[in-house]
Amino acid sequence: MKSLITALVVALGTTAVQADTMKIAVTTSFNNSGLSDVLLPAIKEDLNLDVQLLIVGTGQALRLGEAGDVDAILVHSKKAEEAFVADGYGTHRREIMYNDFVLIGPSDDPAQIKDAKAAKDALAKIEEAQAPFVSRGDDSGTHKKELSLWAGADLDAATFGEWYKAVGAGMGASLNTAAGMGAYIMSDRASWLNFDNKADLAILFAGDPVLFNQYAYIPVNPDKHAHVNKDAAAQLENWLVGDRAKDLIDSYTINGEKLFTFNAQQ
Repeated sequence: MKSLITALVVALGTTAVQADTMKIAVTTSFNNSGLSDVLLPAIKEDLNLDVQLLIVGTGQALRLGEAGDVDAILVHSKKAEEAFVADGYGTHRREIMYNDFVLIGPSDDPAQIKDAKAAKDALAKIEEAQAPFVSRGDDSGTHKKELSLWAGADLDAATFGEWYKAVGAGMGASLNTAAGMGAYIMSDRASWLNFDNKADLAILFAGDPVLFNQYAYIPVNPDKHAHVNKDAAAQLENWLVGDRAKDLIDSYTINGEKLFTFNAQQ
């Protein structure tokens, strides 16, 4: 009997290798895009790696990395990412893919931003009209970008009146609020395309180079947190910059529209 049990254990061990696991903090915009539902099964198939997502804004993702609560982060705020690496919390920053931000609002466009020549002009029109505007207000990469665009228009969001609604929520919840209010909002294109409750909202302004939206992968530094799964983080990075990830990212569309463009240096 003992030899039979031993044989079964050996046989099971040779056919079922336990998957490694790692934790990665990702932005709500990345998760709302639906791309994670495409990538995670492929990662499991190719690497036998279970990737557990912590879905937060970029600011919170960086703080999770600083605390060593995750093994890597995937975020989209270059200045904050570079500071994270410079402070020793991340080993390096690797660009993976990009899309763009868009300005969304009611189809009748009361602030007439369709006619704007630049993003800063579109925002200035919204401020001048005092038209309802929903801000994520959550220290996410999208929120950081939005604040920088107001500043580029020589406007300070901290001084705005009741027309400016900072909701402190993720991209999906913020879009729902804008849809319910008939308000303007800035979103990454991927989240907007994958958003169901569009109501009377539409993309009204896009295409300014300043709206470029780069996503980057940063492994957490094991010199700061020895417990992080550095091997899995390295495995995942190598996969994310490889041909299969490129094909999956570039071919991911909704209603025929591409959500991301792969641009990792291979």
